[in-house]
Amino acid sequence: MRETRSSRVPRLGLGLEADRRIRSGVSILVLGLLIFTALPWAACTTRPPSQADDLCSIFEEKSSWYRSAKRSFERWGIPESVQLSIIHQESSFRAHARPPRRRVLWIFPGPRSSSAYGYGQVIDPTWESYQRDTGELGASRSKFADVSQFIGWYGDRIHRTTGIEKSDARQLYIAYHEGPNGYRNGSHGEKEWLHRVADRVADRAMQYRRQYDGCRERLDRRSFFWFF
Repeated sequence: MRETRSSRVPRLGLGLEADRRIRSGVSILVLGLLIFTALPWAACTTRPPSQADDLCSIFEEKSSWYRSAKRSFERWGIPESVQLSIIHQESSFRAHARPPRRRVLWIFPGPRSSSAYGYGQVIDPTWESYQRDTGELGASRSKFADVSQFIGWYGDRIHRTTGIEKSDARQLYIAYHEGPNGYRNGSHGEKEWLHRVADRVADRAMQYRRQYDGCRERLDRRSFFWFF
């Protein structure tokens, strides 16, 4: 049967013109989101920095990391150089880093060695303790700002429990790895590999600190104009 004007029913029930406008608006919104996610700054917060051994370069490339590390230092007292050195060691600045899987029969991927995840390679129970203690229930181990706060909180907890100075990157890292109670009980005593890794963390923190001393004022001046 031939369709008459009176038999046409707009799909959205709002009239043909309104229907077209809504569809056009939705299309523009979807296109805008696709374009935004393709832009360089949409991925820059999770992509590892291009010069991971230069703290000034890291903070210039990722200004949000600079602000996050600075806020964490102001709240908890763990220097930015120590925070970044621990993250460098734990994940090489990869947001979704995980321990490798074990192999079953040397071929099939099996379970991972632990629940460690994210920038700081934090295990589930420790992260849940941080969330409960701070009320940051939505914090994510794959978000730099949250992990920066976590390292500050955990470093402060280590300091209060063990007496380790907040600027002592070497001992902080050992306690970060073993936990405050494990550190006090001497669980790290015969782990030579851990002491070697802690030495690298301390050396990198010292290098970061020297670099930071040379660019801190410049970063502070520029931070007012940084939005991404």
